[in-house]
Amino acid sequence: MQTEWEQKDLFESEAARSLLDQLLSDSRLYTRTKDYKELLDFVVRLRNFAPFNAMLLQVQKPGLSYAASTWDWRERFGRTPKEGARPLLILWPFGPVALVYDVMDTEGKELPQDVSAFFAQGSIDENRIASFVPQMAKKNIECCWLDTGDQKAGAIRILERETKDKEPTFYRMNINRNHGAAVQFATLAHELGHLFLGHLGSDPFLSVPKRAAMKHAQIELEAESVAFLVCARNGVKSKSETYLSTYVTDNTTVNDVDLYQIMRAAGQVEALLGLSAHTKYDRPAGKSR
Repeated sequence: MQTEWEQKDLFESEAARSLLDQLLSDSRLYTRTKDYKELLDFVVRLRNFAPFNAMLLQVQKPGLSYAASTWDWRERFGRTPKEGARPLLILWPFGPVALVYDVMDTEGKELPQDVSAFFAQGSIDENRIASFVPQMAKKNIECCWLDTGDQKAGAIRILERETKDKEPTFYRMNINRNHGAAVQFATLAHELGHLFLGHLGSDPFLSVPKRAAMKHAQIELEAESVAFLVCARNGVKSKSETYLSTYVTDNTTVNDVDLYQIMRAAGQVEALLGLSAHTKYDRPAGKSR
């Protein structure tokens, strides 16, 4: 099972970035707006994998509906890979890779009528929002509940930036206390997206990368992409989907957004809030539990 930060640490290497860049270049995928939105929808649907791994699966097998490890197919669904089934590769902590299988390459018990609901999380309520506060505090993000009007959802800013390497930077997250829990969750996802995308600057303590300056439009598109993924993967419908549909024009290509950073940031937001789904695997021979 992936621990909170193991999921994030999977992708903290130039090798992972190079792998993604090569896959995108060679496959010539996601050069159109429609393809990009379909990718986001796929990552939402495959809730049992970290966003980055879900994207790797979609790149390897476009049109894939659902995938799972041999352990999950056996223990959770009563199914096994078919003889000669072609496995798909993902990154994992015991690495360097793990094998998973497309649902069409398995056999056994009948699947639930709506297999996607198996991985879906319920709606977010006030108690769940409250549970995120100590989670963020552990990473030096202070929550401040503001009594403001409907047009002010929230924002994140730096309170104190440390100058020493690997020392923490302190942040303040402002949230409109008058909004409902679903809106507050979308706000958290969007603002934390800005943080982990490096829009506030680098933070070695949180493994936030240093990135080149971007236009406001690109910054908001990336943050809304993260918010859409985190919300939809956790049972919250937000305005992000409408925003993306109207904001992303036909001229948008993969060069206008950094897919690597978006998937990485979405996984980090989920890990920080304790929302990470866990796919289980059979340990490699010789590995102790």
